Amino acid sequence: MFRTALRNVLAHKARLLMTVLAVLLGVAFVSGTLVFTDTISKAYQKSSEKGFDTVDVAVRPHDKNDDATPGDPPRLSQRLLDRVSAVPGAGTVTGTVAGYTAVADKDGDLLGNGFSSTGGNYYPAKNGKDPRYDLGSGRAPVTAAEVALDSRTADRGDYRVGDTVRLSTDGPVRQKKVVGIFTTDDGNVAAGGTLTLFDNATAQKLFTGSGQYDQIDIRAAAGTSQATLKAGVDKLLPARAEAVTGKKLADDQAKDIKAGMSGLQTGLLVFAGIALFVSIFIIANTFTMLVAQRTRELALMRAVGASRRQVTRSVLIEATVVGSVAAVTGLLAGIGLGAALRSLLGVTGSTVPDGPLIVSSTTVLAALVVGVVVTVLAAWLPGRRAAKIPPIAAMSSVHTAPSGRGLVVRNTIGAILAGGGVALVLAGTGMSSGDAKAPMGLGAGALVIGVFVLTPLLSRPMIAASAPVLRVFGIAGKLARQNAVRNPRRTAATASALMIGLTLITGLTVIAGSVQKSIDEMAAGSLRSDYVVSLGAIGATGLSPDVEKTLKRTDGVTATSTQRTSPALVDGDTTALTGVDGDTIGQMISVDFSSGSLSEVTGNNIVVDDDTAQDNNWHAGSKVPVTFEDGARKQFTVAGVYEGNSLLDGIVIDSAVLSAHMADVTDNKVMVKTEDGPNQATKDALQKALGDNPAINVQDKKDISNDIAKAITLLLNMLYGLLAMAVIVAVLGVINTLAMSVFERSREIGMLRAIGLDRKGIKRMVRLESLVISLFGAVLGLCLGAFFGWAAGELIAPSLPTYELVMPWGRLGLFLVLAAGVGMLAAVWPARRASKLNMLAAIKSE
Repeated sequence: MFRTALRNVLAHKARLLMTVLAVLLGVAFVSGTLVFTDTISKAYQKSSEKGFDTVDVAVRPHDKNDDATPGDPPRLSQRLLDRVSAVPGAGTVTGTVAGYTAVADKDGDLLGNGFSSTGGNYYPAKNGKDPRYDLGSGRAPVTAAEVALDSRTADRGDYRVGDTVRLSTDGPVRQKKVVGIFTTDDGNVAAGGTLTLFDNATAQKLFTGSGQYDQIDIRAAAGTSQATLKAGVDKLLPARAEAVTGKKLADDQAKDIKAGMSGLQTGLLVFAGIALFVSIFIIANTFTMLVAQRTRELALMRAVGASRRQVTRSVLIEATVVGSVAAVTGLLAGIGLGAALRSLLGVTGSTVPDGPLIVSSTTVLAALVVGVVVTVLAAWLPGRRAAKIPPIAAMSSVHTAPSGRGLVVRNTIGAILAGGGVALVLAGTGMSSGDAKAPMGLGAGALVIGVFVLTPLLSRPMIAASAPVLRVFGIAGKLARQNAVRNPRRTAATASALMIGLTLITGLTVIAGSVQKSIDEMAAGSLRSDYVVSLGAIGATGLSPDVEKTLKRTDGVTATSTQRTSPALVDGDTTALTGVDGDTIGQMISVDFSSGSLSEVTGNNIVVDDDTAQDNNWHAGSKVPVTFEDGARKQFTVAGVYEGNSLLDGIVIDSAVLSAHMADVTDNKVMVKTEDGPNQATKDALQKALGDNPAINVQDKKDISNDIAKAITLLLNMLYGLLAMAVIVAVLGVINTLAMSVFERSREIGMLRAIGLDRKGIKRMVRLESLVISLFGAVLGLCLGAFFGWAAGELIAPSLPTYELVMPWGRLGLFLVLAAGVGMLAAVWPARRASKLNMLAAIKSE
């Protein structure tokens, strides 16, 4: 039986090649994902370990009682650094300062856009060098007019020692002289970010305050362990500070990197799973076809003594061989895919730390298990069916049609699954987003499986609806329709492969279009200002108040209003206060009030959004005790309750009152009203007034909407690209089904040729059959996708008051056209093969 199975594998190379390809794609995606994420994680981990080579113990601010005082714990003082330096066993002690610093290239464009843009201090030890950085050329900065750049940033910006660089830390543009270029193992720089070093005093002035540090790094003297050094440092620490070893810092960062990569890995593996799920239909169809082609052979084996188990085992051995080949080739392809994805990061401007390609034993095992197990499971049912065919019936070419009882059972199970799935999804739409995940996930899965089970039942009426169109093509169209419903189970399996891919694509498109429309309406309805000015890069902490002062002095500006936030304790709970100018904020933002107005935000009066008011049982006139981040306490009166939105929510307070208690006064954004409204000339004037700063965004309503649209479109395109693998696998499924159909109808095709249907008619018949099956799967996918898109929108709606369902009819029509194209493409080879059948040989075939 083993030799027979191997012979059968080699006897059907073309069709088995399609099966191998289908499994290979899924396995390649799984192994490629694991190789890619393992490689990147390991590279960052090694980089982080190098970054802590010079740190044995680090002292950092730490809030042991988060509810005691709002805001971050105080920074570390110079006095503490001096005391730590005197601890027995302490070698080199370095005070670190860090903050947001945007760097422009010589054309004025932002370097490292999309990644961390950081500034820090150069802290020289007794030998005059900072152990964290190796100056490759030039020297360290020693005055406020000087900086040093990391070598990657210098290369990207084409900077050399002696050049002048434009940079910004909180809005205003500063021009500095580049006096040094250094190398660093900082993972943020390796990822494409920038690092700019100032002298210690300047860095403190910009980021922490004079004589203060974000962290103190200590390198142990020879013969002193990290644990011993930490024990000595612990005795000197103030209440809101902690000491950690360098090993723990490296371990924590490695965990953070792993956690950060796990989301990407999970997302990619989900799409690999979808491709493998679709592959199951193709494998099942392929083995059904192979079993059908040698029904007599299997019957003869039964007649000479082979048992049902041996026949089933023979089919499963074939599946194991096919799965093993697919798994090995898929693993090799996945390794190449992982390397390609890493290279792609470089092409897109992203960089990662250097390191080898990681192919772990887990990756190899996962590829082999997935490839073999998926193939064997998919082939089990065809093998079992083949073993059940009576030998006499098989040798007489009598194929027993599915019993009516079997179809009733199948349709009943499908109806129960589909009905239960719909019920769970509908129940989930009435829950909160957190509680709805489980029922909606289970419901979606049950509904998809239920529709798949019911697809044979649905195929007849839906394909029959195409009769008026197919009638135009004459006898070829009529035959195509009849052929499509001749074996509804096989047609259902093929259509389901396309259905799954289009369900996901349609659902994502509906959600994205609806969210985009709601954001557009919110921007148009709630934002009254002509422009919003903000820092637009990652890591930015806030705008300097000088930005608003500059804008106020700019010609054509009639009003400005800032928004700033600060942590506070309100009724014992930590929350964020939003500071606004009550005199002008009403000109910038439109919000609906159930009582009061924005103009009442002044002095001791505050306004709160309806959710906050309901949670705390507040109303107009309620007294609210507040503890600011500096520890000061004050009682405020609720002057109004409003409906919160994405532009304004929470507790709103007079910005002048809030600023008096903020440790570092910065603005989240500045809203601007102008005489002439939004136009290019006004926008140019505002940008020029701000020094043509690449780190600052000056945006009108259209710009804000376009930014969001770009982000949504980019995400959608990435998802479309990942789902394309499922569509490719579905194409292979259509090819397999048509090839099987052509084989089963060889005698029929010969008879059609004999009575006058020419080769063009045969080709047209096969193409139309493929087109009908593909459009059947597409219609099911579009309907399910639209339903899931609506259901997900019901969960989004509470957090987006302007949300409304938008059906992207244009894109849905495009998906139908693409599905038709898939069907026509898949029919090329089977149609050509059918047209080339020798009519006499076909008529004589059994």
